Amino acid sequence: MSTHDAVPGHAPSAPHPAPEASSGPLSTALAQLAGAVDMLGLDAGVHEMLATPRREVHVAVPLRRDDGSTVLFRGYRVQHNVSRGPGKGGLRYHPSVDIDEVRALAMWMTWKCAIVDLPYGGAKGGVTIDPREHSTAELERVTRRYTTEIKPVIGPSRDIMAPDMGTDEQTMAWVMDTYSVSEGYTIPGVVTGKPIAVGGSLGRATATSRGVVHSTKAALNEAGVDLAGASVAVQGFGKVGAHAATIFAQEGAHVVAVSDQYGGVRHPDGLDMEALTAHVAETGSVVGFDRADPISNTELLALEVDVLVPAAVEGVIDETTARDVRARFVVEGANGPTTGAGDAILAKNGVIVVPDVLANAGGVVVSYFEWVQANQAYWWTESEIAERLEHRMHSAYADVSALARREDVSLRDAALAIGVQRVAEAHEIRGLYP
Repeated sequence: MSTHDAVPGHAPSAPHPAPEASSGPLSTALAQLAGAVDMLGLDAGVHEMLATPRREVHVAVPLRRDDGSTVLFRGYRVQHNVSRGPGKGGLRYHPSVDIDEVRALAMWMTWKCAIVDLPYGGAKGGVTIDPREHSTAELERVTRRYTTEIKPVIGPSRDIMAPDMGTDEQTMAWVMDTYSVSEGYTIPGVVTGKPIAVGGSLGRATATSRGVVHSTKAALNEAGVDLAGASVAVQGFGKVGAHAATIFAQEGAHVVAVSDQYGGVRHPDGLDMEALTAHVAETGSVVGFDRADPISNTELLALEVDVLVPAAVEGVIDETTARDVRARFVVEGANGPTTGAGDAILAKNGVIVVPDVLANAGGVVVSYFEWVQANQAYWWTESEIAERLEHRMHSAYADVSALARREDVSLRDAALAIGVQRVAEAHEIRGLYP
């Protein structure tokens, strides 16, 4: 795909409409892209190409329930861009999943992979289903049917899935098995984030969380603040937030508040993470933890802490909640937790935001390591993976921070500029076929 004018310093051509979304994460993603395009001086044709997914698949996913009844779900797989390599992105099971959300997530994955310099493009998948309302057997049938429907467009050299909200390593094992059985031999590289016993990688389960901590440490160090002793609040005590909170505590930070979809808890001296984790394992929520005081999700966002980590869902820091944020640093563990309006307010108030496309890239970095190991049939030690992850995250942060200082822009603008420029450069080099 040609981008002859798609390099910094080239004058953009006359405006040409790119795809639009009225609201939600896709609107945020498109606005971010538009800002990067303007900063880089890319032409309108390149802008439209980067704003438009390369391929979208919509599938019907029928399920025979355990009681014999049949229900139908909608499934999606979006490959936003594959100029730098095969698509890479998670599979999400959530009742709010729709095509625009998947488009946005796939776009963010494109920039994320480019920012940490992985040979991947961005992709994402989802099924509009509430996994909490279904048995394990039903979720297995949904996963296998969804995989069968999208099989023509996935594969270890085409598009590699990983766990996301509502899915886990068992889901990835079902995807791998379904794909492998249809091909007639085992193909572990079709997914990442799968169990160790079937070709998963050590360190993958906590990789996104460790990446968040590495990014936090880099940002604090740059500001002359030590992570040990810093106060942290984490919204979203799920796959990312729970592990991040535990690692923050291990690093000497005071995790003063955490929350999930049901509510939150706080303790001014820092929560006992071991006891809290045991409570969540027993009850399914942080709510009711008797060694802390209750707090709402909205109140957590407004706490006066050094670091706020939104690690739940999109759009929680908006034009309303952003006004009350008193943290010095916001480190985005979730995808798209800050809206454009919220971002502007945080910037005006002097809050340093480490953006999602950088802060939560640890998961895709170790997914890449897992894919490499699967392709080589040679597995690395956990210490090797941890060392490589730390190096990749700190190197990416240094690149982003240097550009932000040089151009006097935010970390988000700098990160997006780096990601978009690298993808545009790949288009330029490859050329347009036919």
